[in-house]
Amino acid sequence: MSDLPRGEIIFPTKLGRVRLTFSSGGVTGLKFCRQLSINGSIPNFVKQARRQLRQYAAGKRIRFTVLLDLSSGTKFQQLVWKVLQKIPDGETRSYAWVARQIGNPKAARAVGAACGVNPVLLLVPCHRVVASDGGLGGFSCGLPLKRQLLNLEAR
Repeated sequence: MSDLPRGEIIFPTKLGRVRLTFSSGGVTGLKFCRQLSINGSIPNFVKQARRQLRQYAAGKRIRFTVLLDLSSGTKFQQLVWKVLQKIPDGETRSYAWVARQIGNPKAARAVGAACGVNPVLLLVPCHRVVASDGGLGGFSCGLPLKRQLLNLEAR
């Protein structure tokens, strides 16, 4: 898939500026950033992602219907990310629960690592995965943002 056209768009939301990268196969990355820019023409699915992310940040949308390209992940990571997409809106699951769903109940730490390298935050809701004891666990953008996202979805 490395020969697919790629691009990026950076846009503001109420949660901060978001950098969305994409290939012709779908969204490949989502990061929070500080710079604002738009490079090249924007495919319709990227415009859709931007619209849905803005709605989400404004508290109006939780379920994303965006085309994703998760080919950058290993087979294990892709399996974890697929399970994360099934966590219901406004709910959380533990790393151990995800490990059981992929058929590897001893892989909770590896699940955490896969969450940590999730290239499309929010679209693959790794923030909905918490520790078995109810603690927040980790989040690549920091626990304050994870807490904010969970509170936003709890409404």
